[in-house]
Amino acid sequence: MTKQLTAAGIMWLVLVGSASAATITFATAPAATDTDAEPVNASASIMTGNGTVTVVLTDLEGNPISAGQLISDFMFTLSSAPSSALSTTVTPMDTSLVCIGVSPCPTTILPWGLTSSGSVVTLDKLATGPSELIIGPGPYTQANGSIDGNAAHNPFLDQTATFTFSVPGVTATTGVTAASFSFGTGGNDIVPGVPGGGGGGGGGGVVPEPASLGLVAIGGLMLLIGRMRRSRATRF
Repeated sequence: MTKQLTAAGIMWLVLVGSASAATITFATAPAATDTDAEPVNASASIMTGNGTVTVVLTDLEGNPISAGQLISDFMFTLSSAPSSALSTTVTPMDTSLVCIGVSPCPTTILPWGLTSSGSVVTLDKLATGPSELIIGPGPYTQANGSIDGNAAHNPFLDQTATFTFSVPGVTATTGVTAASFSFGTGGNDIVPGVPGGGGGGGGGGVVPEPASLGLVAIGGLMLLIGRMRRSRATRF
């Protein structure tokens, strides 16, 4: 005999599935600049799960002039500190390398530094060298010598990089209370992130929380269940 899945059972499955992770977004404020008054525009999406964190960093500043407009690190504050401090590296994924005025272009992607101090987690490319900062979209027609032909700074990560790493003690309910971006090779050009995005010229925005998505799904399922019940009632 086949068992039928009740409405309550369906609702429970949706809620369980939707509680697996939380996503928080940050972006640079409109008209944000580096220390040389050059525009910067970046966004970050942070997803916390049980024991893991995924960060997607995107440089949105098109046709950059200098390396000072490129993302070199990202810091964010968790709502609760990891149960043990981080001191390691993580290799970015879902990205590619781009060279400007340098040939041949390397093909191996190097790791970024990954550390934590209390609740603050830092992804830092400068910890492993000044190359492979995240660069915005081309055509790079106004790039100066800090980008074009600079072997020490080439290659660059092309626009977006994804980092997934283990963080002991983090759960799907762990939030992110603050974030900031660093630009350039100096390590001191820090620009605060704005919660929910906004960006200096690009996207960014609030990503729907899993709980909200679950409520939408439940509403759709309940509507479907109601129709099924009415359909069965008309047959008898």
